[in-house]
Amino acid sequence: MQYAPAQSKLGAASSVLPVVGRSLTYKRDMRTIIDHVDAKFGCSRGVVAVLGPNGAGKSVMFRLLAGLLTPDCGSVTWAGLEPDRLRAHKIGFVFQRPVMLRRSAIANIVYVLAAAGVPAKMRDEVARHALEQARLLDIAKTPARSLSGGEQQRLALVRALATQPELVFLDEPTSNLDPGSTAAIECLVQRARDAGTRFALITQDMGQARRLAAEVIFMHRGRILECTPAETFFCAPGTPEAASYLEGKIVF
Repeated sequence: MQYAPAQSKLGAASSVLPVVGRSLTYKRDMRTIIDHVDAKFGCSRGVVAVLGPNGAGKSVMFRLLAGLLTPDCGSVTWAGLEPDRLRAHKIGFVFQRPVMLRRSAIANIVYVLAAAGVPAKMRDEVARHALEQARLLDIAKTPARSLSGGEQQRLALVRALATQPELVFLDEPTSNLDPGSTAAIECLVQRARDAGTRFALITQDMGQARRLAAEVIFMHRGRILECTPAETFFCAPGTPEAASYLEGKIVF
């Protein structure tokens, strides 16, 4: 389902790509979570998997790049400009635990379409098409918060995709799901990827990273240690920390 995005001061076709962080630093409770990180997403099609042990700073980096957090130092730019609300709908974000509005499944999607400036006469049709892609059309009127975990996450993903974003950040979207729901999420990601949407994916599932990723970023202690093609990373990691991580060892 295609639609013409709303006009904005930056123009209807203004892009957010690439999304770039320069010398990003973020501290919380006197602890450095992100330590002078340089990162760039959206330069090439496909999925970039961001790997690393818990506490490496992966989720915080995504939130900084998406404009959900403000860095203590450094800068974030979207297509060379400071982040702004007019282009925010071109970046999608799916959290580990889906955030559902207190309304029906279809109304969750209609809400974000309205916020993105999709014409009112098109919202219901676009929302129904999104639900159909996720095989949720038969529960369109069901309260979103009463859906199963897998259904909620599928809804969260197609809701993020409904505004036709250029880049979607996925923060461990399948960590709490069964294999069937995980496969459904991966199928949706692959379809959108093949249609041109870029994805950045945090995952602890090495099988998932191997299935989806074209590129891997490895983080440890708030820094990026590796950024390399996925095949290279899994066959010949370039740092002892990454090698230990792939072997399932505890990385200090």
